[in-house]
Amino acid sequence: MPPVRRVGTLSLRHTPGREGPGGARPWAKRGRWGGVDVTERRATEHTPPDEAGPDGTDPGVGVPGVPAPRTRATTEEPPNGRRHDGGLDGLHERRRDTGPARAMPRHVACVMDGNGRWAQRRSLPRTAGHRAAETTVIDIIEAARAAGVEWLSLYAFSTENWNRPDPEVEFLMGLVRRVVRKHAPLLLARGIRCRFLGAGDPRIPRELARDIEDLTTLTAGNRGMTLTVAFDHGGRRDIVEAARSLILSGTPADEVTERLFADHLPFPDTPDVDLVIRTSGEQRISNFMLWQVAYAEWVFPEMLWPDFRASDFLGCLHTYRHRDRRFGGVPPRTNGDRP
Repeated sequence: MPPVRRVGTLSLRHTPGREGPGGARPWAKRGRWGGVDVTERRATEHTPPDEAGPDGTDPGVGVPGVPAPRTRATTEEPPNGRRHDGGLDGLHERRRDTGPARAMPRHVACVMDGNGRWAQRRSLPRTAGHRAAETTVIDIIEAARAAGVEWLSLYAFSTENWNRPDPEVEFLMGLVRRVVRKHAPLLLARGIRCRFLGAGDPRIPRELARDIEDLTTLTAGNRGMTLTVAFDHGGRRDIVEAARSLILSGTPADEVTERLFADHLPFPDTPDVDLVIRTSGEQRISNFMLWQVAYAEWVFPEMLWPDFRASDFLGCLHTYRHRDRRFGGVPPRTNGDRP
């Protein structure tokens, strides 16, 4: 019997005799998640040639209905020593038109706006726009991971969204649960750690709350990109809760610093947001991660979220990499500048 070790509710079974080139050991990862069978075979270093996809990429997850990544993933070592999956630096170099490009943003956040308008323009119910947004979500997760983004945050449902009509809210709760359950194997296969920012309102259906907790637990040990889904989230509420936590801890007022305050926010290990992308052309913060976006760069694509694709996401990264981020300072003097 092959050895089995358990990680949460998943068991990882090594199949003898399936070592790949160089002794890499594919693990058969199988278990049950929310009533769904999860099977993943992943090589720690190499993928045997007979298991590679048609373009030479690792098929990754062996679960029917889970799409393969749309962006071919290659691994290269850039000059700064940070690894980026996807080999996209060459693409950015070809698109460069002005000035030197800065590093890839570490933390990208997306305000997924325009689902309702997308549906209305097609004479469809608003719920059709929310359903169409699922494809974009997966596309952007794959693109961000391939580009080397370490943290991706998606604004899915705000505290203010509870004021929408009950049928729409009910539909959104069911849709989120379906998406979470459907794509859990993909997230596991990609090594993505999943978190939910918010998700504390008692109006959230019990079944959805359980699935959110299960997905968070199952992916907690992953060391790839961190995906934060802001669901039932409000930036002001997070700040108020942090202030309450500080007061309850008995911290004297003159000892409160920005760093200490940030330690009382949800997920204090989350780095500040470098780039915020808000689709649909709207230019509002909408109570989204107010503390973390203090010095973020913003990009406002005109297309609606269901029409937003990986190529558009890469274009936003390109824009960011040519921004001059000064954080309140001034740029270094150039020839011709006077003191």
